[in-house]
Amino acid sequence: MDRIEKRNEKYNQLFGDETPATYAEDPDFQDILSRFIYGEVFYQGNLDDKQRVLITLAVLAANQTLAQLTTHVIAALNIGCTPVEIKEAVYQCAPYIGFPKTFYAIQEVNEIFKSNNISLPVENPKQVNEENRLNKGLSVQIEIFGDVIEKMRENAPANQKHIQDYLSAFCFGDFYTRDGLDLKSRELLTLCILSSLGGAESQVMSHVQGNLNVGNDKETLISAITHCLPYIGFPRTLNALNCVNEVVPENK
Repeated sequence: MDRIEKRNEKYNQLFGDETPATYAEDPDFQDILSRFIYGEVFYQGNLDDKQRVLITLAVLAANQTLAQLTTHVIAALNIGCTPVEIKEAVYQCAPYIGFPKTFYAIQEVNEIFKSNNISLPVENPKQVNEENRLNKGLSVQIEIFGDVIEKMRENAPANQKHIQDYLSAFCFGDFYTRDGLDLKSRELLTLCILSSLGGAESQVMSHVQGNLNVGNDKETLISAITHCLPYIGFPRTLNALNCVNEVVPENK
């Protein structure tokens, strides 16, 4: 298949055969966009369509491009993502973009769910309680990053140790422990979210290593970052790829 045929096949899988209204006003731009995303990027690398759509949701939420987010929620449902998986991909953004932006994205997801007769709230995949969220979060951190976490906590200044506790209990306890998405999926989404922010290269590098530690290989990381390109642009994509190459040089 050529690029246009690939675009048509993939677009129909995700959205159906209806022509977007935006084609009426900017058909040339829409052709450039659509053929690149759905005729090239969607076929590059080793990700399946479910992984790609969940990455798209997380990045659009992080970017606060909410009109596009709603469209891709529909695509996620069309290819078989569950409501829980969709919600969890958006929830995963909260530690990195903050509650207000995440909540705006959640509201858009909810509107699509309502219009598709999906009951709210969706199934609750929470796995921690007030007594164990810190310890369970810390366990997940150590599983991803190893002994460096204990050293980081020990070396934190006394007046900043609460931040380390928040990181363990909130980011990893409240979110990473949840069912709905496995650890490899969450860590890959986190890498994409951080890559989309710009200026977070230190954290991107940490999560490149974290991804490798949980079993996402370099090809998977390159595929995921490549998939972000249409939504975050070349500068942030290239910065993220530089982080990958610094952690895993090409000759390894």
